[in-house]
Amino acid sequence: MDPQVLDAVARWPNVPAVHGWLSLDGRGRFRLHPQGDAGNHTAGESISNPQILGFMARNYAHDDAGRWYFQNGPQRVYVRVDGAPLILRGADEGDALVAHTGAAIARIDAWWLDDAGALYAATDIGPGMVEDRDLPAVLEALTLPDGSPALDRIAALKTGDHLAVSAFGSTTQLTALPRGDIPQAMGFVALPAGDSA
Repeated sequence: MDPQVLDAVARWPNVPAVHGWLSLDGRGRFRLHPQGDAGNHTAGESISNPQILGFMARNYAHDDAGRWYFQNGPQRVYVRVDGAPLILRGADEGDALVAHTGAAIARIDAWWLDDAGALYAATDIGPGMVEDRDLPAVLEALTLPDGSPALDRIAALKTGDHLAVSAFGSTTQLTALPRGDIPQAMGFVALPAGDSA
Protein backbone atom coordinates (compact mmCIF):
# COMPACT_ATOMS: atom_id res chain seq x y z
CA MET A 1 0.00 0.00 0.00
CA ASP A 2 1.03 3.59 -0.51
CA PRO A 3 2.91 5.11 2.47
CA GLN A 4 0.40 7.96 2.77
CA VAL A 5 -2.46 5.44 2.98
CA LEU A 6 -0.69 3.48 5.73
CA ASP A 7 -0.03 6.75 7.54
CA ALA A 8 -3.72 7.70 7.32
CA VAL A 9 -4.76 4.29 8.71
CA ALA A 10 -2.33 4.73 11.62
CA ARG A 11 -3.57 8.26 12.36
CA TRP A 12 -7.29 7.43 12.09
CA PRO A 13 -7.63 3.72 12.91
CA ASN A 14 -11.35 3.70 13.71
CA VAL A 15 -12.88 5.04 10.51
CA PRO A 16 -15.87 2.79 9.72
CA ALA A 17 -15.65 0.62 6.61
CA VAL A 18 -18.24 0.98 3.87
CA HIS A 19 -20.02 -1.58 1.70
CA GLY A 20 -22.00 -1.34 -1.49
CA TRP A 21 -19.98 1.37 -3.23
CA LEU A 22 -17.52 -0.63 -5.35
CA SER A 23 -17.51 -3.76 -7.46
CA LEU A 24 -14.98 -5.53 -9.65
CA ASP A 25 -16.38 -7.03 -12.84
CA GLY A 26 -15.18 -10.11 -14.73
CA ARG A 27 -12.90 -8.03 -16.92
CA GLY A 28 -11.05 -6.42 -14.02
CA ARG A 29 -12.88 -3.09 -14.12
CA PHE A 30 -13.61 -1.35 -10.84
CA ARG A 31 -17.12 0.06 -10.90
CA LEU A 32 -18.57 2.78 -8.68
CA HIS A 33 -22.09 2.44 -7.26
CA PRO A 34 -23.11 6.02 -6.31
CA GLN A 35 -26.33 4.78 -4.71
CA GLY A 36 -24.47 2.27 -2.52
CA ASP A 37 -26.34 -0.55 -4.25
CA ALA A 38 -23.54 -2.90 -5.33
CA GLY A 39 -25.12 -5.58 -3.13
CA ASN A 40 -28.15 -5.54 -5.41
CA HIS A 41 -25.93 -6.62 -8.33
CA THR A 42 -26.38 -3.37 -10.23
CA ALA A 43 -23.83 -2.65 -12.97
CA GLY A 44 -22.47 0.58 -11.53
CA GLU A 45 -20.36 3.12 -13.39
CA SER A 46 -16.96 2.22 -14.82
CA ILE A 47 -14.02 4.07 -13.28
CA SER A 48 -11.68 5.06 -16.11
CA ASN A 49 -9.28 7.69 -14.73
CA PRO A 50 -5.76 6.15 -14.97
CA GLN A 51 -4.46 7.89 -11.82
CA ILE A 52 -7.43 6.74 -9.75
CA LEU A 53 -7.16 3.19 -11.11
CA GLY A 54 -3.44 3.11 -10.32
CA PHE A 55 -4.12 4.30 -6.78
CA MET A 56 -6.83 1.66 -6.38
CA ALA A 57 -4.57 -1.10 -7.71
CA ARG A 58 -1.77 -0.21 -5.28
CA ASN A 59 -4.16 -0.10 -2.33
CA TYR A 60 -6.27 -3.18 -3.07
CA ALA A 61 -6.02 -5.88 -0.41
CA HIS A 62 -8.00 -8.41 1.63
CA ASP A 63 -8.73 -9.11 5.26
CA ASP A 64 -8.38 -12.42 7.09
CA ALA A 65 -11.99 -13.34 6.24
CA GLY A 66 -11.28 -13.21 2.48
CA ARG A 67 -13.13 -9.93 1.90
CA TRP A 68 -11.34 -7.72 -0.65
CA TYR A 69 -11.29 -3.95 -0.29
CA PHE A 70 -9.79 -0.73 -1.57
CA GLN A 71 -8.05 1.18 1.23
CA ASN A 72 -9.09 4.77 0.51
CA GLY A 73 -6.99 6.71 2.99
CA PRO A 74 -8.15 5.64 6.45
CA GLN A 75 -11.36 4.04 5.15
CA ARG A 76 -11.85 0.51 3.84
CA VAL A 77 -14.20 0.28 0.89
CA TYR A 78 -15.26 -3.35 0.49
CA VAL A 79 -15.61 -4.63 -3.07
CA ARG A 80 -18.28 -6.88 -4.54
CA VAL A 81 -16.40 -9.43 -6.63
CA ASP A 82 -18.23 -10.62 -9.75
CA GLY A 83 -15.67 -13.24 -10.87
CA ALA A 84 -12.73 -13.43 -8.48
CA PRO A 85 -10.75 -10.82 -6.55
CA LEU A 86 -8.04 -10.81 -9.23
CA ILE A 87 -8.70 -10.92 -12.95
CA LEU A 88 -5.87 -12.68 -14.76
CA ARG A 89 -4.58 -11.86 -18.22
CA GLY A 90 -1.77 -13.14 -20.40
CA ALA A 91 1.45 -11.15 -20.00
CA ASP A 92 2.80 -9.40 -23.08
CA GLU A 93 5.46 -12.09 -23.41
CA GLY A 94 2.71 -14.74 -23.52
CA ASP A 95 4.43 -17.10 -21.10
CA ALA A 96 3.07 -15.68 -17.84
CA LEU A 97 -0.03 -14.21 -16.24
CA VAL A 98 -0.61 -10.80 -14.68
CA ALA A 99 -3.46 -9.55 -12.50
CA HIS A 100 -5.73 -6.64 -13.42
CA THR A 101 -3.72 -4.62 -10.88
CA GLY A 102 -0.57 -5.08 -12.97
CA ALA A 103 1.03 -7.48 -10.47
CA ALA A 104 2.89 -10.42 -12.00
CA ILE A 105 1.86 -13.95 -11.07
CA ALA A 106 4.90 -15.95 -9.94
CA ARG A 107 3.18 -19.19 -8.92
CA ILE A 108 -0.07 -21.08 -9.45
CA ASP A 109 -1.05 -23.49 -6.68
CA ALA A 110 -4.34 -24.83 -8.09
CA TRP A 111 -6.80 -24.40 -10.96
CA TRP A 112 -10.61 -24.61 -10.96
CA LEU A 113 -13.04 -24.80 -13.85
CA ASP A 114 -16.65 -23.86 -13.17
CA ASP A 115 -19.76 -25.24 -14.84
CA ALA A 116 -20.05 -22.10 -16.99
CA GLY A 117 -16.56 -22.63 -18.45
CA ALA A 118 -14.70 -19.97 -16.44
CA LEU A 119 -11.16 -20.82 -15.34
CA TYR A 120 -9.76 -19.80 -11.95
CA ALA A 121 -6.30 -20.00 -10.40
CA ALA A 122 -5.05 -19.88 -6.82
CA THR A 123 -1.96 -17.70 -7.26
CA ASP A 124 0.84 -16.46 -5.04
CA ILE A 125 -0.96 -13.09 -4.75
CA GLY A 126 -4.52 -14.35 -4.33
CA PRO A 127 -7.47 -16.00 -6.06
CA GLY A 128 -7.98 -15.07 -9.68
CA MET A 129 -10.23 -15.72 -12.65
CA VAL A 130 -8.88 -15.75 -16.19
CA GLU A 131 -10.43 -12.92 -18.20
CA ASP A 132 -12.71 -14.29 -20.92
CA ARG A 133 -10.66 -12.70 -23.72
CA ASP A 134 -7.55 -14.56 -22.57
CA LEU A 135 -9.31 -17.84 -21.74
CA PRO A 136 -8.67 -19.64 -25.07
CA ALA A 137 -4.93 -18.92 -24.95
CA VAL A 138 -4.63 -19.97 -21.29
CA LEU A 139 -6.57 -23.20 -21.91
CA GLU A 140 -4.26 -23.94 -24.85
CA ALA A 141 -1.24 -23.37 -22.58
CA LEU A 142 -2.40 -26.04 -20.12
CA THR A 143 -0.74 -29.38 -20.70
CA LEU A 144 -0.77 -32.76 -19.02
CA PRO A 145 2.36 -33.50 -16.95
CA ASP A 146 3.79 -35.44 -19.94
CA GLY A 147 3.60 -32.27 -22.06
CA SER A 148 0.65 -33.29 -24.22
CA PRO A 149 -2.29 -30.84 -24.64
CA ALA A 150 -4.82 -30.95 -21.80
CA LEU A 151 -7.75 -29.25 -23.55
CA ASP A 152 -9.65 -32.41 -24.56
CA ARG A 153 -9.30 -33.88 -21.07
CA ILE A 154 -10.40 -30.60 -19.50
CA ALA A 155 -13.49 -30.45 -21.73
CA ALA A 156 -14.52 -33.92 -20.51
CA LEU A 157 -14.33 -33.08 -16.79
CA LYS A 158 -17.47 -33.45 -14.69
CA THR A 159 -18.17 -31.75 -11.35
CA GLY A 160 -15.76 -33.01 -8.73
CA ASP A 161 -13.26 -34.42 -11.24
CA HIS A 162 -9.55 -33.60 -10.87
CA LEU A 163 -6.80 -33.44 -13.45
CA ALA A 164 -3.08 -32.74 -13.06
CA VAL A 165 -2.03 -29.93 -15.41
CA SER A 166 1.07 -27.84 -16.09
CA ALA A 167 1.36 -24.24 -17.24
CA PHE A 168 3.31 -21.07 -16.53
CA GLY A 169 6.00 -22.95 -14.62
CA SER A 170 3.64 -24.79 -12.24
CA THR A 171 2.25 -28.31 -12.20
CA THR A 172 -0.82 -28.63 -10.03
CA GLN A 173 -4.38 -29.91 -9.91
CA LEU A 174 -7.38 -28.62 -11.85
CA THR A 175 -10.78 -29.32 -10.25
CA ALA A 176 -14.22 -28.95 -11.83
CA LEU A 177 -16.73 -27.25 -9.50
CA PRO A 178 -20.12 -25.53 -9.75
CA ARG A 179 -19.73 -21.76 -10.05
CA GLY A 180 -21.44 -21.19 -6.70
CA ASP A 181 -18.77 -23.26 -4.91
CA ILE A 182 -15.81 -21.29 -6.28
CA PRO A 183 -15.63 -18.52 -3.61
CA GLN A 184 -15.55 -20.99 -0.72
CA ALA A 185 -13.07 -23.29 -2.48
CA MET A 186 -10.75 -20.36 -3.20
CA GLY A 187 -11.24 -18.60 0.14
CA PHE A 188 -12.81 -15.30 -0.87
CA VAL A 189 -16.10 -13.53 -0.17
CA ALA A 190 -17.91 -12.42 -3.33
CA LEU A 191 -20.39 -10.18 -1.51
CA PRO A 192 -18.85 -8.81 1.72
CA ALA A 193 -21.00 -8.62 4.84
CA GLY A 194 -22.91 -5.40 5.05
CA ASP A 195 -24.08 -5.62 1.44
CA SER A 196 -27.60 -6.83 0.80
CA ALA A 197 -28.25 -10.20 -0.82
